[in-house]
Amino acid sequence: MSADLKAKAGLEDVVATSSAICYLDGDRGVLAYRGYDIHDLARFATFEETCYLLWHGRLPTRAELGDLQSQLAAARPLPEAVLRLMKMLPVVDGMDALRTLTSALGHYDADAAASGAQAAYRKAVRLTGQMASLVATWGRLQEGDMPIAPDPAMGHAANFLYMLSGQRPNPTATRAMDVALTLHADHELNASTFAARVAAATLTDIHSATVAGVATLKGPLHGGANAEVMKMLLEIGEDAPVDRVDAYVRGKLARKEKIPGFGHRVYHTEDPRATHLRQMSRELGQKAGNTRWFDMSERIEATVRAEKKLSANVDFYSATTYYAMGIAIDLYTPIFAVSRISGWTAHVLEQYANNRLIRPRADYTGPQYPQHWVPLEQR
Repeated sequence: MSADLKAKAGLEDVVATSSAICYLDGDRGVLAYRGYDIHDLARFATFEETCYLLWHGRLPTRAELGDLQSQLAAARPLPEAVLRLMKMLPVVDGMDALRTLTSALGHYDADAAASGAQAAYRKAVRLTGQMASLVATWGRLQEGDMPIAPDPAMGHAANFLYMLSGQRPNPTATRAMDVALTLHADHELNASTFAARVAAATLTDIHSATVAGVATLKGPLHGGANAEVMKMLLEIGEDAPVDRVDAYVRGKLARKEKIPGFGHRVYHTEDPRATHLRQMSRELGQKAGNTRWFDMSERIEATVRAEKKLSANVDFYSATTYYAMGIAIDLYTPIFAVSRISGWTAHVLEQYANNRLIRPRADYTGPQYPQHWVPLEQR
């Protein structure tokens, strides 16, 4: 094998494609969508504006934003056949359900048989509206509640919380969810986005490419860390004294056990998304009159930073952010998909626009070539 074909484990730092969508600088802690810093987007943008930016490469005008909001509202009601399928599924993990239901949506899409660029874009918008409805409706069914129809007058974040809880969310919760969706919308060639692009490069349909993304996000090395963070906090206990928190964390570290929500493959400083989720977690705790979960998280963060020099990533404070909004832990990873569908579809559309089949090589490590055939009776 030639030197230029030598493998790098996990394709770490291997440039696999060119993209105009997302910029990362792990050394400086920079994340930008289409050149817009994530801190500005978190402070000022809505998720709908973020979607438009990812899909079109620029921020929308007021009229363009209004059109997109109307298109998303029109897309949110789920086909009756998909609702029936959802009710027929056995007791499964939320990501298993989401994988199956996303695939089913492809059969009922108005542009199911169309393959042009405009049809793909319309599917991207519909998938973004429907993904939120799938997760919210699945969450209600798991609690034994009846589905709630979307409200076309509400924005995407507020509507998701409304469909999930049955109550109109307060402004603090709505803003926190809007920020969380914006922060999770894209992250360059993460595993699920790369999987979606590999699928799209075969010129499969956008629903199939999205299923590849969902299936990849389901893996615990990609999605699910925020759920593990909340389980850890619950294991420590809400009323645990500070010294018990410290002892728990140091005990896990001494046993070489990973603390969920820390470290990142790309960032060598604080994940910029964690900055805003930390603030959201604090504000939601204050709004509820109980900052205990946030206080515990801060203590864990300080201990891990002191012991291991690791910073919190996007998953760490999203756990207590979602928990403060009353969201079931099993929905944390599906909510990731509610946001990331915008990034997945943006990358699929970009792949379609300048496509080449993605076909890397492997560094062969098997038996030396050639092996000599031995007849069956002589083995």
